[in-house]
Amino acid sequence: MISLHGVGREYPAGEGTVAVLADIDLDVRAGEFVAIMGASGSGKSTLMNILGCLDRPSSGAYRFKGRSTAELDPDELAELRREHFGFIFQRYHLLSELSAVGNTEIPAIYAGTPGAVRQERAAALLTRLGLADRIAHRPGQLSGGQQQRVSIARALMNGADVVLADEPTGALDRRSGEEVLKILAELNAEGHTVILVTHDAQVARRARRIVVISDGRIVSDEPNPAESGEDGPAGASLGTGPGPTPPSVGRLRAFVARFEESFHMAILAMLAHRMRTFLTMLGIVIGISSVVAMVALGEGSRQKVLSNISSLGTNTLEIFPGKDFGDVRSARIKTLVLADAEALARETWVAGVTPTVSTSSTLRYGAIEASAQVNGVGPDYFEVKATKLKTGRFFDAGAARAMSQEIVIDENSAKTLFPDPSESPIGKVILVGKVPCTIIGVTQKQQGFGASGNLSVFLAYTTVQVRFLGDTSLRSILLRVADTVDTTLAEQAATAFLIRRHGTKDFFVLNTDDIRQTITATTTTLALLIAAIAVISLVVGGIGVMNIMLVSVSERVKEIGVRMAVGARRSDILRQFLTEAVLVCLIGGVLGVAVALAAGFVFALLGSTFVFVYSATTILAAFGCSTLIGVVFGWLPAHGAARLDPVAALARD
Repeated sequence: MISLHGVGREYPAGEGTVAVLADIDLDVRAGEFVAIMGASGSGKSTLMNILGCLDRPSSGAYRFKGRSTAELDPDELAELRREHFGFIFQRYHLLSELSAVGNTEIPAIYAGTPGAVRQERAAALLTRLGLADRIAHRPGQLSGGQQQRVSIARALMNGADVVLADEPTGALDRRSGEEVLKILAELNAEGHTVILVTHDAQVARRARRIVVISDGRIVSDEPNPAESGEDGPAGASLGTGPGPTPPSVGRLRAFVARFEESFHMAILAMLAHRMRTFLTMLGIVIGISSVVAMVALGEGSRQKVLSNISSLGTNTLEIFPGKDFGDVRSARIKTLVLADAEALARETWVAGVTPTVSTSSTLRYGAIEASAQVNGVGPDYFEVKATKLKTGRFFDAGAARAMSQEIVIDENSAKTLFPDPSESPIGKVILVGKVPCTIIGVTQKQQGFGASGNLSVFLAYTTVQVRFLGDTSLRSILLRVADTVDTTLAEQAATAFLIRRHGTKDFFVLNTDDIRQTITATTTTLALLIAAIAVISLVVGGIGVMNIMLVSVSERVKEIGVRMAVGARRSDILRQFLTEAVLVCLIGGVLGVAVALAAGFVFALLGSTFVFVYSATTILAAFGCSTLIGVVFGWLPAHGAARLDPVAALARD
């Protein structure tokens, strides 16, 4: 079964090397009980590590069942350990977070054994080893002898051909040590090959063959002269012979089982270090909550700006005479007339049109006087500008035809002329210049962009043209673009339409959508700037995760060694630590989103003008971001853990 020829092992020491083993020739047949005996430092433990494929020889050849181990990669060596070897360590090497059953079934998890099968087999092994009432106990609740029995059960979990016991009685009292040696003899009687490493001659005499090693060389290899066969099994058989191992499942089920183990161990590790886990999450919580909150605040601000602009009238074009604002000839250009407005109103892309004229005048009511902007508008003006009534009504198309002296005033004018809140302006007659006008409505105060503290009143445009200006030309034509039409295309169409009518371009167009786009672009830029700052905190949080995971790997090196010894692949170790990093970041992401949502709720309770508008896309992106952080920043420590040497890991204090 086992064949070593000319095997040597050297380790670096300063600028040179130290030879621990030299020219080892050893053959072990199936079913033998071999004791490798020697003083401390003789190389017996190194030899056992090579036999169990935990270490590789520096020279020579090692074949297991005719297969050269030098040709095997790390995962193939892990398969040998998982399927053919069972390790019993002097210091037990049990995982403190797991129960006796949990420790026993670890090799079967990596072998892909179904959960129910492996749990049943683990319980049966522990029961046969006298631990039926200790199955659910953790290592800290077991005596040394009981822990060693759990270690033996773990070694037998996958039906190991070879049981390798390294000083199995070294940490036990005499009675417990005798019980362990008796179990090893019973295992050998049932067909297991047992290789026992010890410095104690009394322990070595329990084997059928004794190999003595000194200074890295075999000095004696003889059958045990005291062996008479009377030390065979006593009592009932353990029933743990190397017969068929528990049935395995498909690759997918095996992968799921290993993932479940990784998830379970990640939870246990996080619970074992609650404060450290919380502090690790804190950076992720701050980063995710900042990103979600800032994006929500940016979207809320954008919508508020759009709402404020909507109060001025959305999708509007205003056409003025002249080449642009400040054109000194604009007052002399009289070509913008009512017929232009009427013609534009018939276009399919126009939802509403109103001519406008304006002047300044004095408002008088009783002894109160105030200067105001007098706006002459059409009946569609209030709809085009999305103006809302506070009280009363707007004038209709008949007011323009009749040059009516009905007037609509804004809220500022109402407060100025009627300081007594109990006095209603509706129906009152005021003087606008020298023209008496009857108030029929009061508009709400305009909010947001474009709001003004100046007084404004509204009359039919024909009334202002005839009674105030004596001129039938227009100050501007205001039109609202249909919701289904792009305002830029509408501006181009209006320009082309009026050029055809006038024969020249003696006007310019103010597109309010340009203002909206400029403002929203600015708010988007600010939101992105704030989000970028939040992303920096995410990166800092990710670096924190990486640092803590590196600490976690350094603290759990021995656990990694144990898992590798029982057959864990490099990918299994990588998955375990990567799962822990991702889980920490995902939980941090959940808490971060919760904090962001709570911030919006608190701001709303405080009556803040800030509005948080959350989106499912942002929240899902936050989760994706937290997962990515776990993968990116958790990969380096997880990769380092997966590439640890099993022997070096087991030897780490």
